Amino acid sequence: MSIYKKGLGALIITTAAVSAQPAAAATPGLQVEILGVNNTLVRVTEPGKYILLPVQESNEDARINVLVDGKVEKTLNVRLAKSKVDYTVPFNIERYKGHNIVLSVITKQDRASVREAKDDACWSAIAVADTFDTTNREKFRPAYHHTPLYGWMNDPNGMVYKDGVWHLCYQWNPYGSKWQNLSWGQSTSRDLIHWDHQSDAVLEPDGLGMIFSGSSAIDPTGSAGFGKDAVVALYTSADASQIQSLASSPDGGYTYTPYPGNPVLTLSSEARDPNMFWDAKNNRWVLTLAHAIDREMLFFTSPDLKTWTLESNFGKGLGAQDGVWECPDLFELEVDGEGTKKWVLLCNINPGGPFGGSATQYFVGDFDGNKFTVDTLADGTVPTKWMDYGKDHYATVSFSDAPDNRRTVIGWMSNWQYAAEVPTTQFRSANTLPRDVALFRAPDGQLYMSSKPAPEVAGLRGKLALNVRGTSVGKTTKTYALPTANNGICEIVANFDTKKCKTFDIVLKNDAGEKVVMSYDARAHTMSFDRTQSGIVDFSRDFPSVTVAPTYEDNNKISLQIFVDRSSIELFGDNGRFVMTNLVFPNKPYSTIEVSARGGKARLENLKVYSIK
Repeated sequence: MSIYKKGLGALIITTAAVSAQPAAAATPGLQVEILGVNNTLVRVTEPGKYILLPVQESNEDARINVLVDGKVEKTLNVRLAKSKVDYTVPFNIERYKGHNIVLSVITKQDRASVREAKDDACWSAIAVADTFDTTNREKFRPAYHHTPLYGWMNDPNGMVYKDGVWHLCYQWNPYGSKWQNLSWGQSTSRDLIHWDHQSDAVLEPDGLGMIFSGSSAIDPTGSAGFGKDAVVALYTSADASQIQSLASSPDGGYTYTPYPGNPVLTLSSEARDPNMFWDAKNNRWVLTLAHAIDREMLFFTSPDLKTWTLESNFGKGLGAQDGVWECPDLFELEVDGEGTKKWVLLCNINPGGPFGGSATQYFVGDFDGNKFTVDTLADGTVPTKWMDYGKDHYATVSFSDAPDNRRTVIGWMSNWQYAAEVPTTQFRSANTLPRDVALFRAPDGQLYMSSKPAPEVAGLRGKLALNVRGTSVGKTTKTYALPTANNGICEIVANFDTKKCKTFDIVLKNDAGEKVVMSYDARAHTMSFDRTQSGIVDFSRDFPSVTVAPTYEDNNKISLQIFVDRSSIELFGDNGRFVMTNLVFPNKPYSTIEVSARGGKARLENLKVYSIK
């Protein structure tokens, strides 16, 4: 599983007698009262840290009103188990110690009678517990990619670097592994590899709605009124409308307090995912906001994060327009080897990606503090550019205030086409490896964005398990063993010259016949990734796929860096000039790597495989 230095402990359940009538079977620490076919009261009768809520994913959501001393404290939507318990999730009640706690549960599914309602599986499994068991039970939990300790995760949010710590917030459902109860979870790291899970959500749904995506940054002048160098956040509050809210952190980014005057920005149309930065030149904040259904980005400015002025808009009719526009980011990058800088606007889109579903497109241009102007081709058109040519790279945004002027990004490693159906239950979704981005000029004269593993990723590299150098490769397949430790996780480095062949193939395979085929086409200058036979693929018709990336070279020499985890493969080509991120779910770990060439012979300069620490 993801590398955590602390968890929540082993499962300990307290017990108590239950005497209320009518009621379900006795449940530890609780009194369950069935009031009708769709309403149940659950009273806490013994102290503890958590109420363990039994979940059945195929069931409909139940609405749970949490009453503290008779007043509604919050409302949860949980797929409470009816016929079986898939897993349990914890609801923290320690904060209400010394108060009366009652859950008023309203279910949607019809029952013929109170007797039938009493038989729901949740009522005999719900319990008060002092700790919650977070031991990994998932075959496919990544070994070195960030994942939530439990529950659903999608977009990375509120990413900021402060006092040597990388703060990674994310869209989180703490009460199940499906999309619901959107909050901001948080993990922190000092090296972008080892992550500490913060056990409680840092922002939770409130009277303005669920907590959708947003950004965090350091306020260098204290302009927002929370103090110099305070960490501040903007996020979308989503209920009947989508509005923008402000929060501040009293402890350097570990917790957040919503601003009492929220919302700070409202529109009459759907807009979300605010991403802001401090414009030191003009002494003000710049905000990029996704005008989702209109498929454009809006640019606002503010002196204090509370009063906003619309400056301009960008994007109507440009780039990929098949889906809604989401999760923007705007930043300046140097152009490799040219001594100049350009601005990049990230625009995540769903659906409408190059291979279906969600993906990240970007625009290169200039920003004058008010307006973004995109670069065009000689004929005046704007090309569509993709950050990653896999199926599973979305909602990519960067860390604010990263050291050494770095621009480090992380994406959500999934696709909205099947994110809720992947074969895991304790958790759903992981993040990509952290990546540093830059601009380069390709042989076609255009500027593109490279995306290479962050320097910290090198710390994962373990022992050299395979070292092949200077060999000719033809149609006869050459097969080598991959490391078997930790379910086959490894790093693969390959360099090859294909001037004398048409196609060069790299195949990862296991003894069950499952395989991933990565092929370089020397004539088309493209790299393809075929996962149609990669393992478990039948959970969604959209999952079996072949993705193809342009390689942005003209000399038929390719270098690859491939990271294999338990359920993902990230392929970085030519120092990140092309990238492909794809999930895979092999029934057995890939145990061999095969190389071959078609239409002539290729020169394999080197092939190295490293274990992962």
